[in-house]
Amino acid sequence: MSSDAHVDRLMGKLVRAVEVSLKATEAARDTVAEILKRGAETGIFFAHGRGAPPPTSFELTEQDRDFLRSFSIRPDRD
Repeated sequence: MSSDAHVDRLMGKLVRAVEVSLKATEAARDTVAEILKRGAETGIFFAHGRGAPPPTSFELTEQDRDFLRSFSIRPDRD
């Protein structure tokens, strides 16, 4: 297999992965919208794993904020 064919195969794999991710995001966003339309509320809660020490602080990255905004979720402010 030539280098170009290998890169083309990897690029195709990447494109398929991105498409699947976008479809999953759209499905989740549509589901959250339907839940809100029916009068219920949604939320995402972050917790540490069993046996893990509790975090001393928690900071959302800009990528975290973009992800939450894609679902029309605004992080609570302290």
